[in-house]
Amino acid sequence: MQYMMVTILVGAYSIGGIMESIAQLMNLEGKVAIVTGGALGIGEAISMRLAEAGASVLIADINIEAAKRTAGNIVEKGGKAEAVKTDVSNANDTQQLIKAAVSTFGGIDILVNNAGIYPPSPAVNMSEAQWDKVLAINLKGTFLCAQAAAKEMIKAGGGGKIINLASAGATVPTGMMSHYDASKGGVISFTKSLAKELGQFQITVNAVAPGGVPTESSAAVAAEMIKILNLPKDAVPPPRSVLGRWGSPDDIAKVVCFLSSSMADYMTGSLVSVDGGFLLM
Repeated sequence: MQYMMVTILVGAYSIGGIMESIAQLMNLEGKVAIVTGGALGIGEAISMRLAEAGASVLIADINIEAAKRTAGNIVEKGGKAEAVKTDVSNANDTQQLIKAAVSTFGGIDILVNNAGIYPPSPAVNMSEAQWDKVLAINLKGTFLCAQAAAKEMIKAGGGGKIINLASAGATVPTGMMSHYDASKGGVISFTKSLAKELGQFQITVNAVAPGGVPTESSAAVAAEMIKILNLPKDAVPPPRSVLGRWGSPDDIAKVVCFLSSSMADYMTGSLVSVDGGFLLM
């Protein structure tokens, strides 16, 4: 037992060496990050936080004008960012996205798969096209971007970080979103499978599961839900969290920033719930 403890301590010392400060561990200077769906809402907050931590950020979004605005805001604050129009459900687009990261910033160290849609619909009335579109963007898009980024990370040989956005709805469905919930459940399983495969290359793969976070897109979804359920137009659901408040995009962005940093070097295949305790209710 004593020999085992000595071995562990010596190994820890030889691996860790001189401990880095918290500021050094959180510093993303010299790193290149891609954020899909990075123009608005949670994606925008993630892009801003990664840039603040020092990363050069490539904002990939189907809404190129909004992506350019967010990139411009980052540059105005002294950060580095560019925007590129990307349909994550299109394999050619995702491959071009990685090439853009390499040509613009010299590589890819961090991928945040944030792009996603969640149009509400009762399952019995859902069209095949609705189902296919949500799965294509939320799940297939996560796969395509992760695959393309992983190939480049492996080629570069420096490891990397892949963070996938899942959802609390993957484990506790809210109703009217069976396609969305299924896609996010798939994201969780894909995250774990990919983490197991990429560990040998020092590429970590983790997922973040947000709870309720009001954004421009979620407000539109809420209005559609009210219409489907035939509720009063001014109906406002109470926050579903034990903290008694809704989440904010920055609540999610801060955790993504942590997972992107050296603070999370020994985390992979993990699902981090950022839901204010929603899953406890």
